[in-house]
Amino acid sequence: MAEVKVLGVWGSPFSRRVEVALRLKGVEYEFIEEDTSNKSPLLLKSNPIHKKIPVLLHNGNPLAESLVIVEYIDDTFPGTPILPQDPYHRALDRFWAKFIDDKLVSGAAKNAIFSVGEEQERGKEEVGELLKILDNELKKKKFLGGERIGLADIGGSFVALWMGVLGEVMGVDLDMTEEKFPHLCRWKKDFLKCDVIKEALPPRDKLVEFLTKRFKPEAASSASQ
Repeated sequence: MAEVKVLGVWGSPFSRRVEVALRLKGVEYEFIEEDTSNKSPLLLKSNPIHKKIPVLLHNGNPLAESLVIVEYIDDTFPGTPILPQDPYHRALDRFWAKFIDDKLVSGAAKNAIFSVGEEQERGKEEVGELLKILDNELKKKKFLGGERIGLADIGGSFVALWMGVLGEVMGVDLDMTEEKFPHLCRWKKDFLKCDVIKEALPPRDKLVEFLTKRFKPEAASSASQ
């Protein structure tokens, strides 16, 4: 069997994307926890350009960037397809995955959760507009990838779990309610209740604890006393 290793961080949505893809394909792998404040020689050697997790090691060959890794896993291993065969629908799946990364993960959600004042309010407003776009896209589809979990859904695990948990930890209400976003909330429930997803993503309470220690260490310390 091919040797597969994942260099990542337990609570990282980007690491978990890779693990979801591997589990969907039924690929056995070794997870190597990285300390991002003291990066291992293996990580620095495997991803010398960005020096970030996650990194996939397949037979010793390194590959970085979570969505790139997911596509590689889909192309390399047999089993449940992640991307559709039809070129148009493949392109759509890539579009929505990039939309989530560029507009939400690195843009509006980051500003809404970690900024203050007017910038935070603008971020919250933009989050609402972007979630409305996703909600509309899910009116006629079970998943962003169609009838089964695809690349965009794997990228969207940030929206399904991390975004709400980060908002809770940082005391920011992103107002992602069923009343406002019925199709998106239905997608979120369907996604999180899938057996593979439940196995691959961290339990919510443990993730709250993990992210509290990272972003609100004083709160975590007082809670443990």
